Amino acid sequence: MSGTIDTTATREFRLGGAGAAPEQDLVLRLEQLNAIGASLSAERDIDRLLEAILTAAKTITRADGGTLYRVTEERTLRFEIVRTSSLRYYLGGTTGHPVPFYPIQLYKDGKPNQSMVAAYAALTGKTVNIADAYTADGFDFSGTRAFDTKTGYRSKSFLTVPMRNHDNETIGVLQLINALEPSSGAIVPFSPSDQRLAESLASQAAIAVTNRMLINQLEQLFESFINLINSAIDEKSPYTGGHCQRVPVLTMLLAEAVSETKDGPLRDFHMSEKDRYELKIAGLLHDCGKVTTPVHIVDKATKLESIFDRIQLIDTRFEVLKRDAELEALRKKHNFLEQKMRMEAAEEDKRLRDRLRQLDDDRKFLHACNIGGERMRDEDVDRVRRIGQYRWRDFAGHEAQFLSEDEVKNLTIRSGTLTEDERKVINHHIVATIRMLEALPWPKHLTKVPEYAGGHHERMDGKGYPKGLTREQMSVQARCMGIADIFEALTAKDRPYKKGKTLSESLEILGRMKLNNHVDPDLFDIFVRRKVYRRYAEMFLDAEQIDAVDESKIPGFQP
Repeated sequence: MSGTIDTTATREFRLGGAGAAPEQDLVLRLEQLNAIGASLSAERDIDRLLEAILTAAKTITRADGGTLYRVTEERTLRFEIVRTSSLRYYLGGTTGHPVPFYPIQLYKDGKPNQSMVAAYAALTGKTVNIADAYTADGFDFSGTRAFDTKTGYRSKSFLTVPMRNHDNETIGVLQLINALEPSSGAIVPFSPSDQRLAESLASQAAIAVTNRMLINQLEQLFESFINLINSAIDEKSPYTGGHCQRVPVLTMLLAEAVSETKDGPLRDFHMSEKDRYELKIAGLLHDCGKVTTPVHIVDKATKLESIFDRIQLIDTRFEVLKRDAELEALRKKHNFLEQKMRMEAAEEDKRLRDRLRQLDDDRKFLHACNIGGERMRDEDVDRVRRIGQYRWRDFAGHEAQFLSEDEVKNLTIRSGTLTEDERKVINHHIVATIRMLEALPWPKHLTKVPEYAGGHHERMDGKGYPKGLTREQMSVQARCMGIADIFEALTAKDRPYKKGKTLSESLEILGRMKLNNHVDPDLFDIFVRRKVYRRYAEMFLDAEQIDAVDESKIPGFQP
């Protein structure tokens, strides 16, 4: 088998076009090799990287065909890219057509599979240069012959080069087929220069692939860690866990719509792949500070909820008031009847029925107040306070006000279920988010993550939090996330204190927020005009939420 490894051949065909000097052409191909090496290190996508490696190898060796294999954990060689120019035969990579061939086994029955040339190169780390596969000894080319019979092709010269990384590990094999003589187009053996160039490219390619795989693995690990944080928030509060997943999606939908806009104030905004990844990471981390928020506040479904819903205690007090009213009425009625005052006794029955009806009405009213709404009326606030002045005796016999100051404070919350103090605790999550993210040593391509993630509660008029930034002080990305955060919250159907709003309801509220300088007006217009809200709805909303939207009636929007 050693005779098949061409390390002593002396043939040198012309390396450029017809008539070009070998030295000149070699210099040109070396320059091309250097340029290829630089471009390989910049490619982020593995499929495009592998395709570029094979294409470059075919170019600098003038090969008509080629295959790139990857070593798998199962100790096989997997076909990644197959190219034969004369047949227009293109599989794998970015073609969208997977390679249908079975992987090559590196070991059979526990022994090295050295009968297959690609497996031999992978196992030994040696280049194999074969002038004619049909006459070569030591390797099994039955598969090649079958391919030729089926296609009418003639596979002749082979150059099989192992791809070894900086740890001297073989990660793949580069196989080139049928070197073409530049002046005549005839199939010729691969020259020693071809071999050296291919080996140099294979070495650079192996390092580029290894580095890209390592970067991809680190990015996957990083994103998995982010998802772990979001899962922790989800486990802590099932009501807001989905928020951490949906806001990044909506942010990216809006940012892509802005990037595609060709006119208007934001026509110059464009995103590269780096920008997209940076914004995606920011979106995933935009609420990571919620790990510091007490769960009883995050999950506060009613105004009186703490560890449990204290409306149950108030129900008990109403029962006590009703019991006391009944006992007092029975005592008075007994006295009236002893004095033959039947009319007064009947009046007492009526007063008791009225009192019990009033207490039942008050209890139903407090139950309604306990559910957070959009806006509590002044007269309802006053009624809560009047009820709070009732007197009752507790189980120890002590007389007290019917509602404590804290209960009155909670039941008179104007909107939602949170008191001002609790809202401050909730709002602190963004401060915690910024502190957590600014403490991380971000690489250069992710340095803006804290700014993007930390700005989604700011307002265009500078009245937001935590920094009170104005529109001019914020990036487009942070402003996109602000709209996404609000719209997701409006339409979310998993909140403990409200139902998810319909599209028309949510857009009406968002439109008013535009008019109040809460959200970016230009981004809002794109959000509506490009139907970003509709695409998001089809992904996440229930069918009953996706109602007909009359864009002409959305506040602040001009169709």
